[in-house]
Amino acid sequence: MSSVSKVERELPLKRSVRLSPTHMRTLLGRWTGAPAISVLTVIAIFLHLIFRYALGTTRTIYLAPLIAVLIFGGIPLVVTLTKKAFAREFGSDLLAGISIVTAVLLGEYLVGAIVVLMLSGGTALEELASRRASSVLDALAKRIPQIAHRKAGAAISDVPLDAVAVGDVLVVFPHEICPVDGAVIEGHGKMDEAYLTGEPFEISKTPGSLVLSGAINGDSALTIRAEKLAVDSRYATIMRVMQETEQKRPRLRRLGDKLGAWYTPIALLLAIGTWAATQESRRFLAVLVVATPCPLLIAIPVAVIGAISLSARRGIIIKNPGVLEEIDRCRTLIFDKTGTLTYGKPKLSEIKCADGYERKDVLRLAASLEVYSKHPLAMAILDAARTEGLRTEPVSEISERPGEGLRGTVGDRKVLITGRNKVAVQKGKLPAVAPGLECLVFLDGDFAAAFHFRDAPRKDSRLFLEHLKPRHAISKVMLVSGDRESEVRYLAGIVGIREVHSAKSPEEKVEIVREEAKRQKTLFVGDGINDAPAMQAATVGVAFGLSSDITSEAADAVVMETSLGKVDELMHIGRRMRHIALESAVGGMALSVGGMLAAALGHLPPVGGAIAQEVIDLLAVLNAVRVALPFKVLTDF
Repeated sequence: MSSVSKVERELPLKRSVRLSPTHMRTLLGRWTGAPAISVLTVIAIFLHLIFRYALGTTRTIYLAPLIAVLIFGGIPLVVTLTKKAFAREFGSDLLAGISIVTAVLLGEYLVGAIVVLMLSGGTALEELASRRASSVLDALAKRIPQIAHRKAGAAISDVPLDAVAVGDVLVVFPHEICPVDGAVIEGHGKMDEAYLTGEPFEISKTPGSLVLSGAINGDSALTIRAEKLAVDSRYATIMRVMQETEQKRPRLRRLGDKLGAWYTPIALLLAIGTWAATQESRRFLAVLVVATPCPLLIAIPVAVIGAISLSARRGIIIKNPGVLEEIDRCRTLIFDKTGTLTYGKPKLSEIKCADGYERKDVLRLAASLEVYSKHPLAMAILDAARTEGLRTEPVSEISERPGEGLRGTVGDRKVLITGRNKVAVQKGKLPAVAPGLECLVFLDGDFAAAFHFRDAPRKDSRLFLEHLKPRHAISKVMLVSGDRESEVRYLAGIVGIREVHSAKSPEEKVEIVREEAKRQKTLFVGDGINDAPAMQAATVGVAFGLSSDITSEAADAVVMETSLGKVDELMHIGRRMRHIALESAVGGMALSVGGMLAAALGHLPPVGGAIAQEVIDLLAVLNAVRVALPFKVLTDF
């Protein structure tokens, strides 16, 4: 059937993603940036001690390694800090630059080298934490196939993924990852889309079925037609969501900037005061060295990155790191209805058939078509058919285009399943509107039946809502939905929400959220495309699942598993991250102030002060790393 060997077919699963210029710069930076300077500095200090105390060499020889480090590592750091100073960016790392210059002027080259180690070592720790936090992104990148099997006539050839155009015919071999979004044009089989949709089952595929990039094909080869470029596919969108996590600067780092704004002048005044009182330049240098808190302030972004890493391992993707600071401070919580407070898995509660149609016949034909659909109502129809012992029939063709409903041919019958608002004909034959969810079934163009559904609330919805005020100081809970008032109030009564807004358009949702956000920090939780604008208007927006690209792009955090427990976990992770970040920053600064006083009184020489500050900074960073460690209690309801 194909000229492509088995080894070649398996190759896309084993190849790693090609390195872009950005990846190359990242890799090179690991060897030419802070990590390299740290390693070279450690080696230089070691050589200095060997030459001076073990070999007893001359001063010129034993100082050479330190001078080399100060030239190749210290000068670039000082230049960078000087540029910041001219740009009026007076961070605490400015103290490190002053310490390096002072150490060189006083001939304390070992002290200067230790300060270089502080700066570069702290940055290296941050880079290490960043790579740890991005492990989920790396795993996603490794899963991307680099080639696709393009079919032209009877021939199949391998082409680079970025060479695939819309309309190309591709073959997806058994157990391969689907390279692009498209539609099946030949073959019958199944695809595992759990990695993308969270659904724990395989979706049947037949000609006309849609396929998603990143899904894993089953045992049968499928021929598909590409409907999107690789860069526009569902999988690429998920990659962009993940990449934004690393690209956005953590907002909580501003806390370090604020602390540094008062810490830096205090340290400088204490150092200058010490020099004025004692006229001892070595004490001046010792105070500055102890005050150098660059790795200390790195503890804050390390805490943020650790929280991102922990969240990712718990199935929560942090798009905007600022959410970690803000979420536990939100006092108003606004919910969408379907898929958030409910399971998003409706059950068929009633079938109203038109005259001349039998209930079981309509249900059997509808179920036969719904086998190939991912619509939330599909499983409800299939479950009802199985309960009644109805067997589905083969479908010869199928189509599920957005806005057109689900249509196909079952035996010799043309079947259409759609919504009431999408029906342009035969409205006079339709039954009256009933509470709850609904879909209409047409057979050979005639109205046959109306299916009514109920979407049950999550079993933990009420418990979650009741614990928000005592555990998270939430003062107001709202339910804002586009569904009809009867259905929304029915759910609100079950879960215990008093303030309800129903039948709201996306624009009306935004206005409601904006008004609430003006009063106090607001958290919005939803999962539909119509929730995206409201998520952006809220202080924090959390999306359930990745069923909608638009919603995921608008959210600050994406909960891969549709569970209220995960929202609670995110709130606890944010609270713990902020507590540990403040603990690391303020605690480390307090120890530094104690060290500065000891240096001012002459109890710490410059070298001793450098070592003491290194220990303080290391303790602060190690404390911040605790955020990434899993803790026993992630939920409290």
